[in-house]
Amino acid sequence: MSSIVSFLNDIIWSNWLVGLCLLAGLYFSLATRFLQVRQIGAMVRYLFSGKESENGLSSFQAFALAVSGRVGTGNIVGVATAIAMGGPGAVFWMWLIAFLGAGSAFAEATLAQIYKKEVDGQYRGGPAYYIEKGLGIKWYAILFALSTILACGLLLPTVQSNSIGSAMENAFGLDPLYSGLAVVALLALIIFGGVHRIGHVAQLAVPIMAAGYILVALVIIGANISEVPATFATIFRSAFGLEPALGGILGAAIQWGVKRGIYSNEAGQGTAPIAAATAEVNHPAKQGLVQAFSVYVDTWFVCTATALMILITDSYNIFGADGAALVEHLPGAETGAAFTQNAVDTLLPGFGSAFVAIALLLFAFTTLLAYYYYTESNLVYLFKSGPARRRATQVVRILFLALTFYGTLKSAKLAWAMGDVGVGLMAWINLIAIILLSPTVFRCLKDFESQQKLGQDPTFDPEKANIPQATFWKK
Repeated sequence: MSSIVSFLNDIIWSNWLVGLCLLAGLYFSLATRFLQVRQIGAMVRYLFSGKESENGLSSFQAFALAVSGRVGTGNIVGVATAIAMGGPGAVFWMWLIAFLGAGSAFAEATLAQIYKKEVDGQYRGGPAYYIEKGLGIKWYAILFALSTILACGLLLPTVQSNSIGSAMENAFGLDPLYSGLAVVALLALIIFGGVHRIGHVAQLAVPIMAAGYILVALVIIGANISEVPATFATIFRSAFGLEPALGGILGAAIQWGVKRGIYSNEAGQGTAPIAAATAEVNHPAKQGLVQAFSVYVDTWFVCTATALMILITDSYNIFGADGAALVEHLPGAETGAAFTQNAVDTLLPGFGSAFVAIALLLFAFTTLLAYYYYTESNLVYLFKSGPARRRATQVVRILFLALTFYGTLKSAKLAWAMGDVGVGLMAWINLIAIILLSPTVFRCLKDFESQQKLGQDPTFDPEKANIPQATFWKK
């Protein structure tokens, strides 16, 4: 099984995908005149606008749902892995992909709003919907829906639950069997309540867990404030192969930084627009801006918090392509959460394992909620018949819970590799789609900014914006 997954990873996560992610982000950034900088004030303003309705979520709830998907094990374990395999320079490339990725995130979220539908009284949307309606290529839309169900429903949950099981066992000696049962029971209570219950949990849990994590990171960084300038210098030197001991892994720094950055912030992957489609807004670009900001929250805030804790306290090892240690500050330490745990222990001895375990539990659990919703939304796309859809939904819920439980007992390495296959497959399909649909994104942005310049609260009229296929908005 491991060899098959490794083979698929080598194909899907080739340098072609890394290049496509960077080029797509650069394309949307240049074409929109770097809206991720120009519109940053509007991003924050629209984050708290709009109210929840019977059909959809508020802007903040949709933001929280997307962030719950973005902020997961990648923010702790993934950052540590990127540093171990690519050196400190990988952090710079994570920052860069987040900046450029904000452009891609705006595009995919805006498209999700433009082409969303109301199904059984709830807003549904995402790549499958905008591929079919915008591009008119149904087989390609079905391919994305199946890939999402495969990735979010079958592959990615194992990564999150495996991290929970391992962290709880290492910190508290809890058998993964019991942590798996507890997680599944709590998940079942929430996901059987539908998108509104998921949204309510996300809007409460996400701000608390992110703020708490960053607060602890700031304490660690503050205690080592004199090391901050040198740490940033190391990051930038390593990013361009200027660090003598790490010059030979420049390519690895770029690849691992981009790879882990995409895995963490999901920009261009196609999952976040599924959450974006649920928002109750009066112009698609508003939710596009909100989702662009969520990329910053994930990478520039949470991932950076992890990276600085690890680097400032020298709580890491770095390995070459042959597996030999290039830098070894923690002999024998397993790559991953142990890096962050040691960083916290340098200031608060004995607290590191408990902190990491609780952080992973919260991050991974909310991500599992998002993964389930992404799976269900694409299931709704595939099954048009109400009775068939309801039966399929019940089957997928049970399967999702079973695989989540199974993930707590699997090897971490295989779980990560399986997750990478899912992320890469979805990214390929979605990035090509949003590039092909980019003229629609630009027309929508032009309509939004023309009203914005007149001092108006932008509202969307698909005829005026020259997007006639946006049938949802013709009410």
